[in-house]
Amino acid sequence: MNKMLLLAAGLAFTGTAAHAQTATPVMVKTTKVAKPAGPQIEFMEVKYDFGTIKQGDVVDHTFKFKNTGTQPLVISNIGVSCGCTTPEWTKAPVAPGKTGTISAKFNSAGKEGMQTKVLTIDSNSTGGSATVSLVGEVKVAASASAQK
Repeated sequence: MNKMLLLAAGLAFTGTAAHAQTATPVMVKTTKVAKPAGPQIEFMEVKYDFGTIKQGDVVDHTFKFKNTGTQPLVISNIGVSCGCTTPEWTKAPVAPGKTGTISAKFNSAGKEGMQTKVLTIDSNSTGGSATVSLVGEVKVAASASAQK
């Protein structure tokens, strides 16, 4: 008798599950999202990992960005978290749909261990300030550590 009840319950559940999977699909109307009015900065990458370098090496990396907004984008300043990092950037206004660059040089002289160097980009972007960073490890040269 118990086997009959289990069989009946199993068949009822299977029928319900099969019915649920054959439900009529719901049509969803999608609408195109309008771009925000004004300039908008969008980076291809926001963090560059330079790996492991020797103390005294210089890392030079270029971050690329695109103006995904509707008006020209102008970078007014780039702040750095350390005097060991020097930025250069596209000075001319970047038209909507066009790209620009920010080059960052990190001088590891006097640095040791894990490093994170943040660049804060001030612009007229509707999103406000943006940040990118260089990260990696600086190892002391073997001869320098022997002198300590």
